Amino acid sequence: MERERLCVCVRERERERQRVVAMGDQKTEVYFVFMNFDPKYERLHADRSKEGVEELDTYLSKKHDRLLEKLFQPNTYKKKSSLAIVDGFSVEITKEQAATLRSAKEVRVVEKNQELA
Repeated sequence: MERERLCVCVRERERERQRVVAMGDQKTEVYFVFMNFDPKYERLHADRSKEGVEELDTYLSKKHDRLLEKLFQPNTYKKKSSLAIVDGFSVEITKEQAATLRSAKEVRVVEKNQELA
């Protein structure tokens, strides 16, 4: 069990190292991305059963992953989470990548996370 955890930790560190190398010296920040109207999201969001919630979570996660994979090279971004309450997600990206997301037809809004002091 301990060895498995160590292997997972080593793989995660290597993926993070590859992401940093791929992104170079470019500064990354967390952005929130909100998607355009999606009838399937609306239908799944209306089903509040346990199965419906699980199906919605899976659908959104895959949908958001596909968008990022379509627009960016592997290891050049880090998706933080998918948001089920709204059709959106958070992602760590560069300013240039945020501009690319803003131009995608599936995307409604891209906003940089603002830290409140």
